Amino acid sequence: MNLFDSNPSGPHRTARPAPLAERMRPRTLEEYAGQQHLLAEGKPLRVQIERDDPASMIFWGPPGVGKTSLARILAHTTQASFLEYSAVLSGMKEIKEVMARAEEAARHGSRTILFIDEIHRFNKAQQDAFLPWVERGAIRLIGATTENPSFEIISALLSRCRVYVLEPLTEDEQIALLRRALTDVERGLGALALNADDEVLRQIAGFSSGDCRAAYNTLEIAAQLATSAGCGEIDREIAREALQQRVLRYDKDGEEHYNLISALHKSVRNSDPDAALYWLGRMFASGEDPMYLARRIVRMAVEDIGLAAPEALNLTLSARQAMEFLGSPEGDLALAEAVVYLALAPKSNAVYTAYGAARADIEATRQEPVPLHLRNAPTRLMKELDYGKGYRYAHNEPDKVAAMECLPPTLADRRYYQPTQEGREKQLAQRLEELRRLRNSKH
Repeated sequence: MNLFDSNPSGPHRTARPAPLAERMRPRTLEEYAGQQHLLAEGKPLRVQIERDDPASMIFWGPPGVGKTSLARILAHTTQASFLEYSAVLSGMKEIKEVMARAEEAARHGSRTILFIDEIHRFNKAQQDAFLPWVERGAIRLIGATTENPSFEIISALLSRCRVYVLEPLTEDEQIALLRRALTDVERGLGALALNADDEVLRQIAGFSSGDCRAAYNTLEIAAQLATSAGCGEIDREIAREALQQRVLRYDKDGEEHYNLISALHKSVRNSDPDAALYWLGRMFASGEDPMYLARRIVRMAVEDIGLAAPEALNLTLSARQAMEFLGSPEGDLALAEAVVYLALAPKSNAVYTAYGAARADIEATRQEPVPLHLRNAPTRLMKELDYGKGYRYAHNEPDKVAAMECLPPTLADRRYYQPTQEGREKQLAQRLEELRRLRNSKH
């Protein structure tokens, strides 16, 4: 019995057929689809496999792109024992026990690949536990994650692993796999003798968002519907019924969340209302918290529109209030209206930049005392200490401007706010120039 064999099921238990996605799992590199940037001749992962390089690795990619299949193929190709665990279902105690047994087996020439699915689910202390075994080469660790390893995997473990980024399968790659599943008699649906044209398969592939497991599941449901209806073909109507709802890759706390909000913000900044509406719609369709979107849209108004169109802030705050009052889906349109307005509005980050420059000076210079002439003097002692001495009340000055420096002496004449010539800010630039001229004329 293999060291890592699990207990078999009882002799009288009838096994249910595995799902289509499991049955069609590729067994060799020749059957494996996609990831040609890693597996084509001369590409890094292909070279590592061919050279039997024992380095541990992390597979990073969205669901359903073949991370587990690739690990299994690698184990088979290199004739290593394959041990698979899920960070969701398994504890570190049992994994440590297996790693210790694998180390003992390694002394007798046996090699073990330890595959940890969703390795990012282990906390930092748990991830630390892998380090001694990885360093000694007792196991070859392959971790799979849908999250950015830079944020979710400890640096000590990352430095000992090679990170390979797996990409979503293209529609053409998925169509080829679905066609193979339809015609494969041994593992697929070939015994049902069903037909489906390329447009139907493209419909299924397109709605899976690059997730091959989701595409297989949809095809299997469609095949069941067609068989139940006595049809010999999976048509568009059957496919539509099987799909029900499009599979959207999204994790409210994961990288795709930040990728989408980044795309929305940058589309607004680049004055592209069509792209902005698309990314907003994507986030709504994925179940994003509408109030999170409302807050980010208010931020866009102050960061990228600023004083070029100061009414943008009021509009976005009103949209947020409408969203809170109406909820989804009725309130979605209020945020869509705000996004279109922001995309079309004149742009200025002058206040954003000015405030950043002021903050930089605050961090880089000593905390200057407030000049005496700008201090209040509510007591006699304060007046005797010259608090408020030399202060000039602007309303009593011609043109409402006094020749008075309001910054600390070490920062005198520092200029933070540099208005643009966009929208309303063009008028503010003229006003600022006039104020500076008036102030200088009184010195």
